[in-house]
Amino acid sequence: MNIFRLVGDMTHLASVLVLLLKIHTIKSCAGISLKTQELYALVFVTRYLDIFTDFISLYNTTMKLVFLGSSLSIVWYMRHHKIVRRSYDKDQDTFRHIFLVLPCLVLALVIHEKFTFKEIMWTFSIFLEAVAILPQLVLLQRTRNIDNLTGQYILLLGAYRSLYILNWVYRYFTEPHFVHWITWIAGLVQTAVYADFFYYYFQSWKNNTKLELPA
Repeated sequence: MNIFRLVGDMTHLASVLVLLLKIHTIKSCAGISLKTQELYALVFVTRYLDIFTDFISLYNTTMKLVFLGSSLSIVWYMRHHKIVRRSYDKDQDTFRHIFLVLPCLVLALVIHEKFTFKEIMWTFSIFLEAVAILPQLVLLQRTRNIDNLTGQYILLLGAYRSLYILNWVYRYFTEPHFVHWITWIAGLVQTAVYADFFYYYFQSWKNNTKLELPA
């Protein structure tokens, strides 16, 4: 494992911890899209179907369990916790995420490396992760309510994907025959989705002003 992969994993983990900190400590999910969290839960469930059949390393299995457990916990908190669910803005979080799920599934059925159930589901999860943040970004544009923890959560998610691109570049030049076009293209699309948020985040940081996305 190279440093870019490790730091990317830790950044991804930090994003989840920041969100759980907000939900568990403040007992609020204001500004958080349940639609995005459900998409991430679906991403991890479909990606880690091999968790009990293919052992790679203790680190790998631990990270899979952490991301599965945390994503499902966040969805449970937002749907069922008697205090947290009151702060969920259902009226604004109206992105129809089925229009992300179905195209990603069709794309996975058409573009994949092997036509097996686990491989199709893994490819589907890669495509879906690339666009899963869209309901969250749409919600923030509608409400223009971006607190520090929510902003840091999205920033860390974007940074994680950017670090993974550096990981792929490093592996391409150091490992023979390292070519994964599906992952690479989906990763570039995902990073591009975050570009607008990155711009406004760093503008607010530079000018020491409140972060706001244009409507």
